[in-house]
Amino acid sequence: MNVHVKPRLLIVEDDEGLQRQLRWAYDDYDVLVASDRDAAVNMLRAEEPPVVTLDLGLPPDPNGVSEGFATLETILSLKPETKVIVASGHNARESALRAIASGAYDFYQKPVDIDQLGLIVRRAFQLHGIETENRRLEEKVGEERTVLGTMVTAAPEMMKVARTIERVANTGVSVMLLGASGTGKELLARGLHKASRRAAGGFVAINCAAIPENLLEAELFGYEKGAFTGAIKTNEGKIELAHGGTLFLDEVGDIPLPLQVKLLRFLQERVIERIGGRRPIPVDTRIVCATHQDLPEMIKAGTFREDLYYRLAEIVVKIPSLAERPGDAALLARHFLHLFAREMSLPIKGFAPGALAAIDAWAWPGNVRELENRVKRAVIMADSKLVAAEDLDLEGESEEALPVNLKAARERADRGAIRKALARADNNISSAAKLLGISRPTLYDLMKQYELQP
Repeated sequence: MNVHVKPRLLIVEDDEGLQRQLRWAYDDYDVLVASDRDAAVNMLRAEEPPVVTLDLGLPPDPNGVSEGFATLETILSLKPETKVIVASGHNARESALRAIASGAYDFYQKPVDIDQLGLIVRRAFQLHGIETENRRLEEKVGEERTVLGTMVTAAPEMMKVARTIERVANTGVSVMLLGASGTGKELLARGLHKASRRAAGGFVAINCAAIPENLLEAELFGYEKGAFTGAIKTNEGKIELAHGGTLFLDEVGDIPLPLQVKLLRFLQERVIERIGGRRPIPVDTRIVCATHQDLPEMIKAGTFREDLYYRLAEIVVKIPSLAERPGDAALLARHFLHLFAREMSLPIKGFAPGALAAIDAWAWPGNVRELENRVKRAVIMADSKLVAAEDLDLEGESEEALPVNLKAARERADRGAIRKALARADNNISSAAKLLGISRPTLYDLMKQYELQP
């Protein structure tokens, strides 16, 4: 027998008469009521209502909005996906708009029009349901995949990045990839190039931090014969070589200010002049750049031009660290192990259980590049056919932030453990169940509950 569970609606309102009116009006919902911020937060933690109506005038500031905005901020910090509908008096439109800018879903005016508020509430529930389903689809664990033809991953976090790259590939806009060193920025740039209409053209990469400042201009713009001592022949620069293709500027934050001006002029006019040259040369190329630096802070400090930043950062893609991609460390480690063992014709077959546990526990400050280097060294140095933890030279663990409540903590822990076990067991259900200390049916039930796929 199916029992219909009503969706939970939290009403944060200190007027008892209005509480009763709203409770009576919304018979289709499981209505929860709170009269102040503490009660609202406790109810949010315990019941996790998808939609909240919030009166901004709460005690101890019933005639102001400070307590209401503090409550809104707390709700959205704990459960950002919650749809909060704020109440606004006749002359409080400014507060309502401020609440929307702070993350509220919508607002309604007092005195309350039950039908109008009911429509806003229904739409909020519908939108929350759609967003929840989208998140579930994104969190499904699939087989190890190569996305964009270059990057091995099974993490929803990287799948989301890949979808963004695929979506912008054919638009022609400039793309800036932000991420820590070793997260795979150049791989993603190459993937973007291959997915674009410029795939038949060249992919030209230059690391702006690896070239001395006095040589970087010549590398980018080229030079004519006799332009300076040692210029014995005309040389095309990287920008010119990327005509018809993609130019990847890695560590773009290291370009010196005088050269930033010249690069900006090229981006505006799409024409270059070689050093020592007088002839303008039109260049048609897509710009993709990357950096691990905080460019907005560099702009404030006067070391990076704001106008250049906005030319380069038409689309910004943030790349998660390896520690933020549960299960990927084990998948990538296995991928690198087989790759290097095959390349070097070594008899390495896999990882010992302790090695995989060490890989899962490590925080990976150097990200994928560090993982690749450690696995390569371990494949070379291993004394047996299985790479051991000591071959990887790993130790220590990382910590995670506290979730909204115990139920959420348990779910997150279950998901993370299952994803790591599946990755470590190479998607073998029996082996993963054994690693988790549970039966196959129990693991299947948990995977079904969390919508995880082997």
